[in-house]
Amino acid sequence: MTIKDLQPALVWNIFDQITKVPRPSKKEAKIREWLIGFAQEHNLEHKVDAIGNVAMFRPAAPGKENVKGIILQAHMDMVCEKNKDSKHDFDNDPIETIIDGEWVCANGTTLGADDGMGMAIALAVLTDPAIVAGPIEGFFTVDEETGLTGASNVGEGMLKGDYLLNLDSEDDGIITMSCAGGIDTLATFDYKPLAAPEDLVYFEIKLSGMNGGHSGTDINTERACATRLIARLLWDLRSSVEYELAHVDAGNLRNAIARDAEAVIGVKDFDKEKLSIAFNTFVATVKEEFKNSEPNLFGTIESVDAPAKVIAREDAERIINTVYAAPHGVLSVSLELEGLTETSTNLSSIKMKEEGVIEVVTSQRSAVESRKYDACHRVETVFKLGGGKVRHSDGYQGWAPNKNSKILKTAVKVWSDLYGVEPKVEAIHAGLECGLFLKALPTLDMISYGPTLLGVHSPSERCHIPAVQKSWDFTLGIIEAVTKE
Repeated sequence: MTIKDLQPALVWNIFDQITKVPRPSKKEAKIREWLIGFAQEHNLEHKVDAIGNVAMFRPAAPGKENVKGIILQAHMDMVCEKNKDSKHDFDNDPIETIIDGEWVCANGTTLGADDGMGMAIALAVLTDPAIVAGPIEGFFTVDEETGLTGASNVGEGMLKGDYLLNLDSEDDGIITMSCAGGIDTLATFDYKPLAAPEDLVYFEIKLSGMNGGHSGTDINTERACATRLIARLLWDLRSSVEYELAHVDAGNLRNAIARDAEAVIGVKDFDKEKLSIAFNTFVATVKEEFKNSEPNLFGTIESVDAPAKVIAREDAERIINTVYAAPHGVLSVSLELEGLTETSTNLSSIKMKEEGVIEVVTSQRSAVESRKYDACHRVETVFKLGGGKVRHSDGYQGWAPNKNSKILKTAVKVWSDLYGVEPKVEAIHAGLECGLFLKALPTLDMISYGPTLLGVHSPSERCHIPAVQKSWDFTLGIIEAVTKE
């Protein structure tokens, strides 16, 4: 069985086509061309704005011209994460999908159901001849995962509708009515590169096997952050052995909790045993600390050839101290909405971008605009104390809840009628594009929902097959209810 054999067949067949098109963030040209071809093949009017967003328009059925318009919205790009042993090339290779019981996953990479499944549902609605409804639009944005630049720069006339259904949520039976805003912080640290001492032996240390996950929805799950752990390890080793730091690397994407980290250090030959004992003690300690949330965490230490350069010791200590001191995780919880993370920061990555420069990236989120900026200023202050040069992204606004939303009330009734139980209505700590669409069309009434996805932004990403059917039926039910208004 392949995913094309799953139900609803129209949705899964379109999703199968989407998985074959490379679509990393900021590299959406191939998926945009595919979408344009899809619109042309199905005789759908379409537009592309200056930023690269694509809109498709299905006209109202005869007699339904006065029905309120519905926009089905999803983003084109996907998070490109893979296991260390994967040879996958996200710029060129199709995603290799696997059916595992009731789940669809990928072979060692992210699946891209975030938000490829949202795209598939929207495109299926646009082309299903059995649907009789008012005007329907499919709106597909670029660069949701790394900057929300598509949603921030919607072209004139791209959004035409009264209700917007954002198909980018990840929990079956939950309707989202609000989301956090966010802002990224990037710090660069200069260091002096020195010739690697020849009287040292060098080792590569790695911390791996962590779950990673979404820096919004998973930040409150007490998962280990590899970026923080490698800084903690390098700080901790100083009390046991003198070493020179030649290389450090952790994490990849600003909106993913780091899963892996590595460093190369040099020690005197007579300190090899001290290093081994200190490293193994550290790994045993953190495995015990994270035994419930990170059962597969492990560390390795292997000898390597001497590098050409090391980082001047005073610079290495300054940078490691700074990264270790930087906050990570939940900073505050909401006192208005029970269980909602209000403010957080993700210590995303450490990268040696070029000789003499180390880059550290963090991502802050909050449901409260002032606290979003408070979090990024706190991170900025730590980095500046460590000698870093700091800049922030433009950020994006949150989506405030509207308890009087008509489309929300309609959706709650549709779900209740379909499944005999009321859906959960909630605000989320992750970022959605909804708040930004209000700049382009202030009258929009919106909700967000989608099938169950687990492990998003990591190679363990998987999509629940039965939930896709439920999301499809739910979408059809909303369209039918709006048509009867």
